[in-house]
Amino acid sequence: MTALPPTAPRPRLSMTWLGIVPFVIFALLFLLLPTMKIVVGAFQNAQGEFTFANVAQLFQGSIPAYYLISIKISVASSLFGCLIGFAVAASVTLGGLPKVIRAPLMTFSGVASNFAGVPLAFAFLATLGRLGLVTMLLKSWFGINIYGLGFNLLSFWGLTLTYLFFQIPLMILIITPALDGLKREWKEAASILGATGPQYWRMVALPILFPSLLGTFALLFANSFGAVATAYALTGSSMSIVPIVLFAQIRGDVLQDPHLGYALAFGMIVVTGVANGIYIWLRTRSERWMK
Repeated sequence: MTALPPTAPRPRLSMTWLGIVPFVIFALLFLLLPTMKIVVGAFQNAQGEFTFANVAQLFQGSIPAYYLISIKISVASSLFGCLIGFAVAASVTLGGLPKVIRAPLMTFSGVASNFAGVPLAFAFLATLGRLGLVTMLLKSWFGINIYGLGFNLLSFWGLTLTYLFFQIPLMILIITPALDGLKREWKEAASILGATGPQYWRMVALPILFPSLLGTFALLFANSFGAVATAYALTGSSMSIVPIVLFAQIRGDVLQDPHLGYALAFGMIVVTGVANGIYIWLRTRSERWMK
């Protein structure tokens, strides 16, 4: 008699998978299902019939101008956020500043990068509004009226300045690990070959960091493009950016067309999806150099 081969044990589902169940439920209820509803609603009319009319309206009237001003604010805040954040992170990681500064800076950056919405708008109004603390101090102590010189917090540059409060810390958090990944051997090899400091940055460091910098710029762009609470609390309806127009459409304040609101949200999903896709792709490329 021949012995029967031993049967393979049945695979058992590990209990450790239960740990991610709350996350899966949260992502399903508050991310995936709402996104699917937006995408489906963008291609439906009031009767629930399939149509391209809602998406076609994105290219008509004043809607392209809403997207344009939103893109301009996102580009401006992302560009200045990258430049200032990179300078701060480089000063702490590579500039020879005391190491005790790094921990408080990273802690503040972690908090400030998530500080937005009504509290941030109120903070800037109380600081740089027409009766803000800094505005009145400059006027009473130095005779400088920033609003008389053309500054306006409820404008393009005012909103961009407000966005920088969370854009700069986010840049610091993301680019600091990339700066830490620059190997000392690369700088030593460049020095041995006769390269100066600026030449090392121009020919070695910046080409290696370029994917990370460009990817972080794309992430900051997506972060700014989707911000609505801060802009609405600060400017109300005076600044016609896409998130505010979308908010008004969903509430029915303007055209009372929720399906057009779905189309506006669908356009924002496309823009932010492309920006995040570029960030993920460039981050993957930059990590190859850091290994």
